[in-house]
Amino acid sequence: MKLHEVTCQYVDYKQSMGMRFRTEARVLKSFCRMIGDVDIGQVQPDVVQAFLAGNGPVTRFWHRKYEVLSGFYRFATARRCVDGSPLPRTVPKPPPPFVPYIFSQGELQRLLVAAESCLHPRAKMQSHTCRALLLLLYGAALRISEALTLTSADVDLSLGILTIRESKFYKTRLVPMGSDLTRAMESYCSRRLREQSVKPSSLFFVDRVGKPVTIGVAERAFRRICLSAGVARHDGARYQPRLHDLRHAAAVHRLISWYRDGADVQRLLPQLATYLGHVHIAATQRYLTMTPELLSEASRRFERYATEGWHE
Repeated sequence: MKLHEVTCQYVDYKQSMGMRFRTEARVLKSFCRMIGDVDIGQVQPDVVQAFLAGNGPVTRFWHRKYEVLSGFYRFATARRCVDGSPLPRTVPKPPPPFVPYIFSQGELQRLLVAAESCLHPRAKMQSHTCRALLLLLYGAALRISEALTLTSADVDLSLGILTIRESKFYKTRLVPMGSDLTRAMESYCSRRLREQSVKPSSLFFVDRVGKPVTIGVAERAFRRICLSAGVARHDGARYQPRLHDLRHAAAVHRLISWYRDGADVQRLLPQLATYLGHVHIAATQRYLTMTPELLSEASRRFERYATEGWHE
């Protein structure tokens, strides 16, 4: 059987079980494009190794591709489409876990100022749209995909509530906004209404000509903003600050605020997980990067616990 035919069967099988399987389908499509429309039994180990290696150093995406191809070849072998797997038997050690960049409050302010001034007048994404997007990503701790798929009907400014539909874990959730964030979104909507007609089904964030803002457009604008604001990481990490790091920063800053307010953090963590749209609290814990500020607040809490007899 042809490689492309078997991959289509595999993707259809996975999606028939209720899985989205979109990322995996893209990996398999890229694999087929590189290998060509050959018989699945003709795929050689050296070609598979070249696909896994790519053009740069080994990253976690190497292991992600390996996992996808492992599942595919288990499927193909079980159905006797191929006798065995051409995947390498030796798997390189994964790189250290990625550490997100946690913006300081001062850096967040500089980003918002830069968003109003650094974008080119003819850029696809207007400055007020970019500023509103940054505010929403941080203020509501949204994923960039969630923010860019919001429609006008999903943003209830009278109640200050966002409706996030079918997010990463296939669930719809309601996300309340604070009063300051709601006013900022009202200001953005007022300006947009002066420039474009808006229907309830219209996307909330659109570009200069009313077309959807893509993730690529938003990321390119954000890189220009970071450069203008002088926001960069200098710890030797592979990646510079990303849009998704605004979500990480929001979670960490919320935890710091709870510590400072003397709140019961362990009791509130499940609420934070729900707000972020996580199925399990373990996913939320991965967001809580131990910054010096967070470590300091946690240490103060432990010191009070140890010296004031909270455990008695």
